[in-house]
Amino acid sequence: MFQLFGSAIGQVVAVSIVIGAGLPALFAFGVRALAQGAGGSAEVSGEAGKPMMKIVAWITFAVVLAVIAIGLAIIISSGFGYKVSFEHIFPTFIKK
Repeated sequence: MFQLFGSAIGQVVAVSIVIGAGLPALFAFGVRALAQGAGGSAEVSGEAGKPMMKIVAWITFAVVLAVIAIGLAIIISSGFGYKVSFEHIFPTFIKK
């Protein structure tokens, strides 16, 4: 029983570290990349801006929004008696 409890606690801690610390860090990386792409004060070199960094920033923001949307979908679907399945590329809702 304690082994199962310890395993469950370990999973919760791992997910909370990845989502709780990783997502804000990824968002901060996107903000930094956007500032470098605009040539703002975050620019390390004296160049006028790096357009590739803007693309990296928007891809980063898209990943953050996708993770948030999937998390909300999992939470909301469980309230309506569904579960989210990842059998295919896109998440689908399946009746419990």
